[in-house]
Amino acid sequence: MDEAHVPRRLGQLLTGTVAKDIADRLADGDTLTAALKVVAAGQRAEVRRLLTAVADSAEAAHQQVLVLRAIEGARALPTSVSPLWTMPGHLARSGPLTTSVTRLLDSARHTITCSTFNLQRSSAIWTSLREAAQRVDVAVRIYMDTRAADGAGRTRSPTTAEVAAHLAPAEVWRTREFDGTYVRHHAKFLAIDHRLLLVTSANFSWSAENNNVEFGILIDDPSLTEAVERELRDIEGALYERVPLQPSRSATPPGRDQRYRPS
Repeated sequence: MDEAHVPRRLGQLLTGTVAKDIADRLADGDTLTAALKVVAAGQRAEVRRLLTAVADSAEAAHQQVLVLRAIEGARALPTSVSPLWTMPGHLARSGPLTTSVTRLLDSARHTITCSTFNLQRSSAIWTSLREAAQRVDVAVRIYMDTRAADGAGRTRSPTTAEVAAHLAPAEVWRTREFDGTYVRHHAKFLAIDHRLLLVTSANFSWSAENNNVEFGILIDDPSLTEAVERELRDIEGALYERVPLQPSRSATPPGRDQRYRPS
């Protein structure tokens, strides 16, 4: 590849967050191998080849950091804000929320963060999330409310264990008790590639996506999107627990007819 095209190709592959993470590690003295652990496994070899092409000398790390910082800065510029609506009878004029969600998931290149009160099989994203999670170059992370999925009387929504099995190898996180009080997770958003942020009033279900009047905003702003994702990541251990994968599909998930008691 022409040397002039190397930074451009790196910019196509890396989000601002990933470029920053690699640059920070290299600046701290990490080897390129260690620094590249933040890159999706399916893209790691190409990113290594491109960074090596940037410089392969005693000054390699310094020059690589400069290129990565440039990518980080270029990715930090906001682009647009778009309103999205769901209304019965397809009356919404400013953009269909349901089709926009599936299109965003299908277009993801690196990461998807999905935060929802519950997730139903009838949702348009039930299949799209699974397909994205099984792509080696896309890391999927889900945050859910435990009682909405695992609590007593919940018979229609899949349990948190069923969601984790359906979306494997995605990471699924559910709420837990904090300071003696149950944590209710009601934040609803999708973050794509650390750049696109869809904040919506809708739960991820067929009725919310088709029959209700729901409103969402799609924001193209890497800095804001990364800040939102970072906020949840930083509190995972305190307010959430990761849902373990069942050893096999025949394993019994937490019963829907039993009241969930966080560990």
